Amino acid sequence: MTVAAGNNFLLPNGTFIVELIAFLLILGILAKWVIPPVNKAATERQERIKRQFDESEEAKKRAEATEKEYRDAIVGMRAEAAKLREEARAEGQQIVAEARARAQEEAQRIAQQSQESLEAQRQQILVQMRSEVGRLAVDLSTKIVGESLDDERQHRIIDRFLSDMERSDQQERVG
Repeated sequence: MTVAAGNNFLLPNGTFIVELIAFLLILGILAKWVIPPVNKAATERQERIKRQFDESEEAKKRAEATEKEYRDAIVGMRAEAAKLREEARAEGQQIVAEARARAQEEAQRIAQQSQESLEAQRQQILVQMRSEVGRLAVDLSTKIVGESLDDERQHRIIDRFLSDMERSDQQERVG
C-alpha cells in the first residue's frame, strides 16, 4: 500500500485553506461588527443590573434605618407614655392629698367654730343663769329678811354671789 501524494493528511488540500480563510473572514466580521455591539449591550446590562443591585442594597439599608427609627420611636413613645402615666398618678395623689388637707382644715375650722359657738352659748347661759340666780337670791333674801334691799346693795350681793359661783366653777375645772 502506497500512499499517494494527494492523500497525505499532513498536507492541507485547497478546500481546507478556503474554509480556513472563510472562517477567519467570518471571524473578523464578527469581531469588527457583531461582537462590539453585543459586548456593549452586555456591559450596559451588567451595569444596569449592578446599579439596580446597589439601589436595592441602598433601599434595604434605608428600610433597616427606617425600621430602627420606628422601633426607637416606639420605645420613646412607650417611655413617654409611662412617664405621663406616672406624672398623672403623682398628680392624682397630690390632688387627693390636697383634698384631704382641705377637708381636714375644713373639719378643724368647723370644729373650732362649733367650739366657739358652744363657748358663746355657755357664756350666754351662764350670764342668764347668774342673772336669774341673782334675782332669785335677792327675792329669797327679801323674803327671809323681810325688807327690800336697795339697788346698790342688791348689785353687791349679786356680784358677790356670782363671783363665789365663778370661783367654785373654776375650782371644779382645775380639780
